[in-house]
Amino acid sequence: MARVWLCAGGAGCLLVFLVLHSRLSGSPFLREFVFQISWRTEDVLYRLDVGWPKHSEYFTGATFCVAVDSLNGLVYVAQRGDDIQKVLLFTEDGYFLRAWNHTVDLPHGMFASSTPQEQAVWITDVGSGSFGHTVKKYNSFGDLVQVLGTPGQRGAGLNPLQFDSPAELYVEDAGDIYIVDGDGGLNNRLVKLSQDLTVLWLRGERGAGPAEFHVPHSVTVDSFGRVWVADRGNKRVQAFEKDTGAWLGAWDDCFAEEGPSSIRFTPDGQHAVVAQLNLSRLLFLAAPPVGGIGSCSVRHSIQLADQVSPHLVDVSRQTGAIYVAEIGAKQVQKYVPLKSYFPSFRF
Repeated sequence: MARVWLCAGGAGCLLVFLVLHSRLSGSPFLREFVFQISWRTEDVLYRLDVGWPKHSEYFTGATFCVAVDSLNGLVYVAQRGDDIQKVLLFTEDGYFLRAWNHTVDLPHGMFASSTPQEQAVWITDVGSGSFGHTVKKYNSFGDLVQVLGTPGQRGAGLNPLQFDSPAELYVEDAGDIYIVDGDGGLNNRLVKLSQDLTVLWLRGERGAGPAEFHVPHSVTVDSFGRVWVADRGNKRVQAFEKDTGAWLGAWDDCFAEEGPSSIRFTPDGQHAVVAQLNLSRLLFLAAPPVGGIGSCSVRHSIQLADQVSPHLVDVSRQTGAIYVAEIGAKQVQKYVPLKSYFPSFRF
């Protein structure tokens, strides 16, 4: 028995030493080790990848959004600031590839929509300059491919299509586009476009009722054909049927302290990942059941440091890694799933 207590005491001393040494020395390896040990006791799904990116000095502004091109293993980051490169491109392994600033005013949201024939990223621009109030498509080298909206002019028209501070978008593999338009602007709406940019349906106006919005800030689509919108000002998430736009319901009982600023689903379909900007927190909500939306249930959370301010997130379809664009910390951080929770992923 004495040997057992001696071993336990020695293990405890070793852990304390590692914690203190990692904080004093700044060792990334030890920080990651301690992070895993301390969080396993709380049954957490993810750990911080402290080695991503390889060189963080490329973050020179406020990082507003991030998009993962899972098909090609790429990660796009958009940041704001004067005399800086607005769009950065990394690999999922953390290596910096290139940057550009052409035709980008104030980036807000982004989505990578690559195919085997094309590497592309869409960026919503909320600036008031000559490139603002648009949703723009670029190739991976920063060449402007397509522009939705009237550059430099805010509006609510559908023909021609106009935006006022479009917050974010989601592009399905088949090419249909969902845009949440109204990051504090005139519009509070969700617009669905076909691949040829025909308006298929539109939902929303300013309000707190069903299918009404107050700052629709993020949009995603799950594997069961439901469109989910982070209705930030109303402190809820609303769901719609993707083919008709029919309102399916809302989750509001998880957001009493603050509304959601971002929403994505994990590729295993088990969780919705939600960011709360001012609370500096990530929530992992139980994915809704088939045939309904059920009720909101928080399964896990990650409390970030004060004033980190996670704005928008994206999730890799291949690895399940979560990338968090943090306005306050002026960086993007990567969280990778623990293998024990996602045995089907390949690392």
